Amino acid sequence: MAKIAIIQEAPYVLDKARTVAQAANIINTVAAQGAELIVFPEAFIPGYPAWIWRLRPGGDWGVSEELHTRLLKNSIDLCSDDLKPIMAAAKSNKVTVVCGINERDSENSRTTLYNAVITIDTQGNVVNHHRKLMPTNPERMVWGFGDGHGLNVIDTPVGRIGSLICWESYMPLARYALYAQGIEIYIAPTYDSGDAWLGTMQHIAREGKCWVLCCGVALERQDLPDDFPDIEQLYPVADEWINPGGSAVISPNGEIVSGPLSKEKGHMIVDIDVELSSTSKRALDVAGHYSRPDVFTLEVDKTRQSPIKFKHENG
Repeated sequence: MAKIAIIQEAPYVLDKARTVAQAANIINTVAAQGAELIVFPEAFIPGYPAWIWRLRPGGDWGVSEELHTRLLKNSIDLCSDDLKPIMAAAKSNKVTVVCGINERDSENSRTTLYNAVITIDTQGNVVNHHRKLMPTNPERMVWGFGDGHGLNVIDTPVGRIGSLICWESYMPLARYALYAQGIEIYIAPTYDSGDAWLGTMQHIAREGKCWVLCCGVALERQDLPDDFPDIEQLYPVADEWINPGGSAVISPNGEIVSGPLSKEKGHMIVDIDVELSSTSKRALDVAGHYSRPDVFTLEVDKTRQSPIKFKHENG
């Protein structure tokens, strides 16, 4: 059995340093309760930019620029020490951590943001870094397009884990890329919630014969900073819950074993039998005996996006 923890807490929105410190404290807390794998929501640091679903592209240009500037300044540079407290907490507690971040590109223009999820191992090292392949609808006004270099399944003490972010779980080929690598624990940080989304998570569990850990974003109006621009217009006082969360743990047969946690903050600590991901494939193994590789093939380009190189000539 493996003990996993799904964290459904609101971050300190648009405050990178406080959110990183918060995450480190949460890791210490749930690790003390025996958690071996700890999962945080989509874009947890420094918060999912929920305002994009309410701002008008033209009419709210000034507010959009102000919020984007703050998000840019508080996004994670993976070449810096931004994540040092979280990495230290993972190492000291000997736990694996999966966390959604707003990532600031440090290789190209240094100003493009990505919706990313990172995996930190028990030694405190970032062992996988996946950028969301296709930002959804207005998300494209905030985040760039990711690539395939992070479509990896990682061996951990709790089992073989991999991650897709929110609506990437609707991409059959992305899912299959993880199934084909023998995923046992499918991690889905997400902003989506509700019955339809929960049905998708159950389908993936049945299809991939894997555990599904759905980690939702729980956000209330009170979680926004006091100086959030245009807050009265974007989030009227009566509009308390911006997003309800909806975290859940689903077994390889599609059974909901914990959750969904809706309009509530906290964490779920659940014992899961990882071996079920293997034994349940006896009847259906979509990347094995049920795959028909003589008919279908999948090629994944895992090349990381390369920075543009400029040649400087003397004279």
